[in-house]
Amino acid sequence: MKIIESDFHAWMGEIQARLESALARLLPAAHIAPARLHEAMRYASLEGGKRVRPLLVFAAGELAAAAPERLEVAACAVELIHAYSLVHDDLPCMDNDVLRRGKPTVHVEFDQATALLAGDALQSAAFQLLADQRLAEDPRTQLEMVKTLAIAAGSRGMAGGQQIDLESTGKALTLPELEFMHIHKTGALIRAAVTLGAACGVIDSSRKNALDRYGKAMGLAFQVVDDVLDYDGSTSTLGKTAGKDSRQGKPTYVSTLGLARARELANELRAEALEALADLGERARRLAQLADFIVLRKF
Repeated sequence: MKIIESDFHAWMGEIQARLESALARLLPAAHIAPARLHEAMRYASLEGGKRVRPLLVFAAGELAAAAPERLEVAACAVELIHAYSLVHDDLPCMDNDVLRRGKPTVHVEFDQATALLAGDALQSAAFQLLADQRLAEDPRTQLEMVKTLAIAAGSRGMAGGQQIDLESTGKALTLPELEFMHIHKTGALIRAAVTLGAACGVIDSSRKNALDRYGKAMGLAFQVVDDVLDYDGSTSTLGKTAGKDSRQGKPTYVSTLGLARARELANELRAEALEALADLGERARRLAQLADFIVLRKF
């Protein structure tokens, strides 16, 4: 098992702190009307999570020599989409969960209507961020960034994957069916995070293709590990209700493959992601470290 270099944790902490500060600055202040909505948006977005998607934005941006100021905005946009999805996923009409990131979910802390609106507003805020500031040298590239995030969040991405997930409850899925669901539900936004980070800088087509292969593999790997942790992790360490998927009859990589094979698959996907980076040089180091972190994480 590979040991993640100590400097990676310092880098990760620096990016996480930077993102927290940026989100606090870019989100509407809690005292601005409608105050309750803005308070719920900040509650959903601040002080929690590993920030894996923003870390991927910064790591891909490092490969493309992107300015950190641009990466910060793109990372916040991706994280706001992620935060909105969690708020809606936790609602009683979806997964009906009461715990997220170690604290009550938004609809529990506020109410269901406010949670619904907070998710809507977070999604809108993400696209406003992508349109507000210059993030790429070519305006057409920035327009593609908006399109990339929209596809990742929509019916051909995260929302579509969630619909498939709802329809699959209580059913046994084949591995290709399960992968199709998670390429959309989880993988699309992770893949988009890598794409957006690279788009903030300058990158040639061959490196762009390598990054896309990496992002696709890591999007699936993230979900495989999530399913493993949901099966054998605890609520206190996960910060969310452990074992919920199996109790609700949701198909997972563990239910489809078994625990041992699911762990093997996570490592195979990690190897696939690292292979995609093989010719990208030292600037891809953070992406490689993130592959290790995502697959080897225990919480």
